[in-house]
Amino acid sequence: MIKQAAIIKPHADIAIRLTVGPPSHWRCGRTIRGMNLERVLALAPAVLLASWRFGLGAAEVVGMACAAAVACEALMSRLRRQPMQLDNWNAFYTGLLFALLLPSGAPWWLAFVGGFVSVALGQTLFGGQGSNPFCAPALGWAVCKASWPQFMDVDLALAALPMNEPLATLKYFGVSGLEQFDLLELFLGGQIGAVGASQVAALLLGGLWLLVRGVVKPFIPLAFLLGVALTSGVLWQIDPPRFAAPQFHLVTGSVMLAAFFLATDPGSSPCGRLPMILFGLVAGTLTVLIRTYGVFLDGAPLAVLLANLLTPLLDRIRPRPFGARRKIHA
Repeated sequence: MIKQAAIIKPHADIAIRLTVGPPSHWRCGRTIRGMNLERVLALAPAVLLASWRFGLGAAEVVGMACAAAVACEALMSRLRRQPMQLDNWNAFYTGLLFALLLPSGAPWWLAFVGGFVSVALGQTLFGGQGSNPFCAPALGWAVCKASWPQFMDVDLALAALPMNEPLATLKYFGVSGLEQFDLLELFLGGQIGAVGASQVAALLLGGLWLLVRGVVKPFIPLAFLLGVALTSGVLWQIDPPRFAAPQFHLVTGSVMLAAFFLATDPGSSPCGRLPMILFGLVAGTLTVLIRTYGVFLDGAPLAVLLANLLTPLLDRIRPRPFGARRKIHA
């Protein structure tokens, strides 16, 4: 009987300490620092467009969340008497992702608390980067959403702007209220929403860059978008006057941010092609179901957290070891 080895997450510390075999080895040249830097650069267009569209408020939210995340990483390393690894950009990237889920009018203390919680509760509590069972920025978003929902409300935070949030319009006024929105304008970022999640085209560009560079595998993002499109398409075909078309769901909320950045978190997502596809499909389907029948306007971050619960089960789907024989039942 051949035993299957335990799956080691790619960012876990033990994965770095394992000795595979005698030299010589092929090295791909990738490092955690390099991959995090590429992810930060992929998010840079969304941050710049959000700062241009929403003003300095968006830049302040991003700066405060990133500073809180880095400070938390330094404090936790000091308390655990471990060497600081701030130069790997992990804490900065976690704070940046959380900031992109906040409205630009969010108070400074909310960005600070959320960035701190994302690192402390989302990563450090479970052993650090690569050991987190949940997507850390999405967990920070959930804590802030449950604790201070009024400050997380986009329409309240951006009440001075003349536009309405598309998902709020769909929730409270139905499909007939969506005539005021142009899909191309929504895709190019002409909507109010979270700091970076509303910059759909910029996020798609950054996600494609990560796919081309090989930092992110295409299975989870494509399956996530397919799950959103299929679920919303089925509902739309059943009752078009009641349910929005698939293209509306794809260009609103934090779908693109979740597909390419939240759901692909290496510590909380499964390994293997089939588990990744199933994970993405589940998260995309839950996004539309939460939007349609739940109390949250944008279900993407919550859908990623719920899909994270399935990761240990999906990781059990593994290919048969080479040379193993199929059992023959009498």
